[in-house]
Amino acid sequence: MQLLAHHTTTSAADALAAAEVALLPTGSTEQHGPALPLGTDHVAAESVATALDRDDVVVLPTVPVGVSVHHRQFDGTLWTDPETFRAYVGDVLSSVANHGVRKAVVVNGHGGNDAALRRAARDLRDDGVAFAAPWNWWGGLESLIEERFDSALGHADAAESSMMLHLAADHVREDALAAAEAGASDGWGTVVHGANVGFDTADFSESGAVGEPTRASAEAGRALFEAAVADLDALVDWLAARSFEDLRPLAHR
Repeated sequence: MQLLAHHTTTSAADALAAAEVALLPTGSTEQHGPALPLGTDHVAAESVATALDRDDVVVLPTVPVGVSVHHRQFDGTLWTDPETFRAYVGDVLSSVANHGVRKAVVVNGHGGNDAALRRAARDLRDDGVAFAAPWNWWGGLESLIEERFDSALGHADAAESSMMLHLAADHVREDALAAAEAGASDGWGTVVHGANVGFDTADFSESGAVGEPTRASAEAGRALFEAAVADLDALVDWLAARSFEDLRPLAHR
């Protein structure tokens, strides 16, 4: 694993020549209730991306601000417009493609980025620039999360709190987990006759959390982290084994 930002322009040439796949960590700087740090999403994404122990990967600098306007009522939240985010991610991946690495995984830590990342990936593929797979660290862990916490993924919940207890415990206010849970909602949004009318987190969660963060543990976080790294490693294997031409749309081959 090579961190592009740690190279000089001279040594970067060798790192890029050896890389089959680029990893771009993306996340957000947004509220995660009173217990978790604002950087939870990009810390998790970067940690998973940099954990791969392989020479055919280059890790790009992390994009730390994402599509988070729905958390705007909570102090410290930063956000960008979805189109701005889409274009920025597209430009970063176009840059590394210009240096010869045309296959990428966007290692994402924030669900609010999903639609913009899918659009960026489609545009890059349709334009013949690069193939980028948007990938959330929790994407393949549904069963493990259910097994560990008897719930689906929420926000600043047991799963995210566990990850941060494993990755950055010094930045977790464990004494505030109970307050986060006391003001949390059970699910994302407010559904009225089939319509979700909870557009902002503040519409349905007093603390900003969704779920039961008091069920978190560093041990569970380690299990989630290791499973996510294994999933990413397997996805990189899949990408590395395919030529860029085989990943292009059929109509363009």
